[in-house]
Amino acid sequence: MTQRILMIEDDQRLAAMVETYLGQNGYAVIHAATGEAGVAAMHDNSDDRYAAVLLDLMLPDGDGLDICRRIRALPPPANSVPMIMLTAKGDPFDRVIGLEMGADDYLPKPFEPRELLARLRAVLRRPRLVGTDATTPLRFGRLDIDRDARAVSLDGRSCTLTAYQFDLLAALAERAGRVLSRDQLIDALKGEAHEPFDRSIDVHIARLRAILEDDPKHPRRIITVRGSGYVFARVQDG
Repeated sequence: MTQRILMIEDDQRLAAMVETYLGQNGYAVIHAATGEAGVAAMHDNSDDRYAAVLLDLMLPDGDGLDICRRIRALPPPANSVPMIMLTAKGDPFDRVIGLEMGADDYLPKPFEPRELLARLRAVLRRPRLVGTDATTPLRFGRLDIDRDARAVSLDGRSCTLTAYQFDLLAALAERAGRVLSRDQLIDALKGEAHEPFDRSIDVHIARLRAILEDDPKHPRRIITVRGSGYVFARVQDG
């Protein structure tokens, strides 16, 4: 079945190029020229209509970061669709902000279509974690991780995570008690090769802590091991 990709982008020529290139590689691109049109399309994603979103950061009717935030606030499953931000801004700070807002990856313009395809394939691979029975829920005190339903709850209340954040949490939890480096986490997520100083894992860890920790400044679930990486605590309060 052909996977449908929603592209929210006001540059018609770029959208046409991406549609042609991804179409040649087995994807169907649906183009929304404004942020509002993109959000409206995502409202109609109750049947998993879109496999991923390509979102321009600078749109004629609003800020792409705001559009990202609005999509992440939608009901499931639309709120967890993998998202790649596209932007002419090359400042690393903008990349960090985009990741904090819920993007799964970030690609500066101009970009090679082959790189976009590689990154798209990477984010679409991430949900397929291996190594344990994904039908068995993981429970750590007050935290429940249902990998089959791709749902997380804390104290019985549902937590909203992006696709990347869920997979990162699952990768850590499946290896609870084991220190994992950034490279090991990237490998576990079947992601693209990252530059040695890529800190996107750190951004997502911080976001997870903000959602799951009682005190994000003093985490007890996802713990930093200086110089080594992160470890998910086997034993947690409650």
